[in-house]
Parts: sequence; structure tokens; C-alpha cells
Amino acid sequence: MKFGMKLRSEVVRSTPQRRTRFLSYKKLKKQIKIHEKLLRSESCFSFYLLLDRELDKVNEFFIDKEEDFIIKMKELRIRVASINCGEEKLKLQKEILEFHAEMVSLLQYSVLNFTGLMKIVKKHKKIAGTSTHLPFIIEAMQQPFFSPNSLLELMKECEDMLCHLFCAQAMFGKRVREG
Repeated sequence: MKFGMKLRSEVVRSTPQRRTRFLSYKKLKKQIKIHEKLLRSESCFSFYLLLDRELDKVNEFFIDKEEDFIIKMKELRIRVASINCGEEKLKLQKEILEFHAEMVSLLQYSVLNFTGLMKIVKKHKKIAGTSTHLPFIIEAMQQPFFSPNSLLELMKECEDMLCHLFCAQAMFGKRVREG
């Protein structure tokens, strides 16, 4: 499957909030076609200007979601520390699982958009025949959405919370059966 089609299908499957936050791959491809016809430095500049705006859009969304996740994680830590009831524990486990799934989705968003950026830069390089793409690639690789370390840490913490809750539940169940 071509990347543009894969991206389009992912956009369709995503939440309405996220749909407008994906890389505008089609718009960037059109800009490359314009550049191919003109072969002028202004079109190259406008391509990288558009690409930079797209990078900012993706980054802004990623950072906003990551900040939301940090806040949510603080709330979950408090709730996990004060949990008593078995019924509440099950509800909390489900909530943590759903939260983890949201973080996995954001990670997929990050990978898909970075792949799109690299593919579109490669297409532009092929047509323009210049090496002006290198500074952009270096800049893109330094962006938060490219190296989601704090997101990965949050995911790990989520997994640890689940392990703690499931282990505690298993120990409680074992004591009840033995008693």
C-alpha cells in the first residue's frame, strides 16, 4: 500500500480531534509538483516553509497530548496509592489500560508522521536534486515527537501500575481461597 493511502486510512480511523493534526502529505506532494515545474529557489523555499509549518503542527499536537498524559498520570498515581475496594480496583485497572492504549496511539501517530516527513523530503530531494534537506532532517530528529522518551516512560509507569494492581489482586484472591 502506498504511504499516502496508508496515512489517509489512519486519519479516517483516528478521532475527530486528531484528524486535522496529521501531516498534510497530499498538500506537500502538490508543492513538490509545483517545484518540479518551476525549479526555482522560491518554490524550494515555499516547500520548506510549508514543511516547517507541518512539523510545528505535528509537534504541537504531540506536546499537548503528552502534557495531558502527564497530568492524567499524576491523578492515576494518587488513585492507585489510595485504592482499597476490589470493585474500584477493577475500574481503575480498566481505566489504566485505556490510558495506555491512548499513549500507544500517540506513539503510532508520531511514527506515522515522521515517516511521512522523511518520505516527502526524499521525494523533494529527488526532484530538486539538492542537499537542502539535511538541515531539515536534523531539525526534525530533534523534535519531541521524534524522540518520545517521556511518553515511553509514562507507558512503562502505566505497565508497572497495572502489574502492581494485578499482583495485589492475585494475592488477595489467593488469601481468600486459602482462608
